[in-house]
Amino acid sequence: MTSDVAGLVGPAAPTAERGARWAGRILALALLLLGLNQTFNIGRHFGLTLMESQYLYGVLALAIPLAFLLYPARPGLAGGPRIYDWALAGLSFVVLVWFASKAYDIMLGAWEMSPPTDAVVFALILWALVLEAARRTGGLILTCVVLFFSLYPTFADLLPGPISGFPSPLWATAGYHAMGQESILGIPLRAFATLVFGFVVFGAALEYTGAGRFFINLSFALLGKTRGGPAKVAILSSGLMGSLSGSVVTNVMTTGVMTIPAMRRTGMKPTVAAAVETCASTGGVLMPPVMGAAAFVMANFLQLPYATIAIAAAFPAFLYFFGLFVQIDARAARGDLRGLDEAELPRLRETLRDGWYHIFAFSLLVFMLLVMKNESYAPFYATAVLIVVNQVVSRRNRWTLATAGAFLDSLAKVFAQLASTLAAVGMIIGGLALTGVAGTLVNDLLHIAGGSPFLLLVMGALTSLILGIGMTVTACYIFLAVMLAPALIKIGFDPLATHLYIFYWGMLSFITPPVALGAFAAASVAGTKPMATAVESMRIGSIIYFIPFFFIYDSALLLIGTPGEIAVSLALATVGVYIFASALQGWVPGAGRIPGGPFEPLLRGVLIVGAVLIAMPAEAIPGWSEFELAAAGLALTLPVIIAAAMARRRRGTI
Repeated sequence: MTSDVAGLVGPAAPTAERGARWAGRILALALLLLGLNQTFNIGRHFGLTLMESQYLYGVLALAIPLAFLLYPARPGLAGGPRIYDWALAGLSFVVLVWFASKAYDIMLGAWEMSPPTDAVVFALILWALVLEAARRTGGLILTCVVLFFSLYPTFADLLPGPISGFPSPLWATAGYHAMGQESILGIPLRAFATLVFGFVVFGAALEYTGAGRFFINLSFALLGKTRGGPAKVAILSSGLMGSLSGSVVTNVMTTGVMTIPAMRRTGMKPTVAAAVETCASTGGVLMPPVMGAAAFVMANFLQLPYATIAIAAAFPAFLYFFGLFVQIDARAARGDLRGLDEAELPRLRETLRDGWYHIFAFSLLVFMLLVMKNESYAPFYATAVLIVVNQVVSRRNRWTLATAGAFLDSLAKVFAQLASTLAAVGMIIGGLALTGVAGTLVNDLLHIAGGSPFLLLVMGALTSLILGIGMTVTACYIFLAVMLAPALIKIGFDPLATHLYIFYWGMLSFITPPVALGAFAAASVAGTKPMATAVESMRIGSIIYFIPFFFIYDSALLLIGTPGEIAVSLALATVGVYIFASALQGWVPGAGRIPGGPFEPLLRGVLIVGAVLIAMPAEAIPGWSEFELAAAGLALTLPVIIAAAMARRRRGTI
């Protein structure tokens, strides 16, 4: 162990950790105040108004140092930040404050295209600092991808054909990244600073007012006694928490510690219990009103209100959770898995009495988002109401100074991670924009796909899945929103459906082997084998692999179209998902077990094919109408369902 590290281990280590913690709290508080000032324009009362670029540089000046103080240079490195971490934190603060002080000069002198020498030096330093901060918070794979594309303009002319672009020298590339509006300060960072910021604060406030336990208790009170109750509790509670936290792994570790043991107590296999929690937590991030940072970046890309994104995402999320509920009910019926005893469950009245204000704050957020269309103010008002009411009516969760400190600690880590990764991912966009490749790549992709919409969709799905393995969902989405989405839109797909399609496939990496992070987290809680848990998660959540194809071909599933079109599409998709989920478990709720003995797998396959035909939009299969597809699907599925019902009647079972 080197001397500089050894000096901070042992007796000195707690001091270093305390120092980093307090520095993190101060920076997080300053960042919170800066965000409040920009959102509500408080500075105008004092004659102080920040330009957007000044504000963005200020956000980074407070967030990037947090990455060096709170995330070690190597995973698992204990003992608090080292001297070099403090030096990098200080350097990043100084560099970014310098850029903020030069914001007017940058704008008036077009420094992003012709920077002076001192600006080039600071730009190169900022480039390196952002890469290192992203490595610590987002991982090595993300950093390598960003490094390649950020350097791309310096050698773009040396590459062949479709990926060749206009070259730029290193100094010009650095200036563009640091001072242009399409790189570090681009759409990803602007989305964080203007929209994601407030929802991060609201999510942390929910956590530290006991919302997690409240939602779990509410789910147990409502569903704990039902057939397969604990698994249904996992779906409901994880869906509620995931929609607010925006993190699959965090959701698994928060709700899974309660739901997985409860599922196992009712007779569910450990691997299945872990897989159910994984799928539910993954679906939570797909469910409005809060869907993680990627959804807010999407709103910026499409120049749409976030409420429009949330409304459009509602029914696909419903289809996914509906499919999970049907599967759990079918599995519970087939395995005779009963619910928990009433004595073990929290009482609904007492649960609502203790935590009603969480529902109130949640409802206020939804009202301000969807009715008042005020997405910038909504999370801050909801947070203020939540904290005030919590202090007045709650005894168990009332904040103390220690709670406030923990709240700031949580904000500091999330701020550091999001700001660092989004600033870095912005350089991917910057590199492509500077070379001009982003504009020509559309035609090249269309040529590769031979003009086939389906082939282009499959290319996008596979690319999203692969990138999602090594990158954050937000980084994966942003990369494909630039590289692939324009080609899909040009070929005729709806822009909103296209971006949601990419978003969904990026999320699927959490349940898909070989690197299914959500499943691996659930396996650690359940004590099961990670890969077996991932395979089971993929099987239970398999309907999600079809849902993106449904809505990208039929935007009525995103509630876009006439009331008649929407009603027909929703009904067909719901029936199709119901049959699909039943087939996966070999039991149709309401009819019974699928008969056939050794031929049961074949009959399940028939049901799956029929279900896909019923739910599949007519646009996906040229020459067929929705009526013809539904009729073909029913012709395949109804005989099997009727046979199951008749067999159940003969057995006299339910």
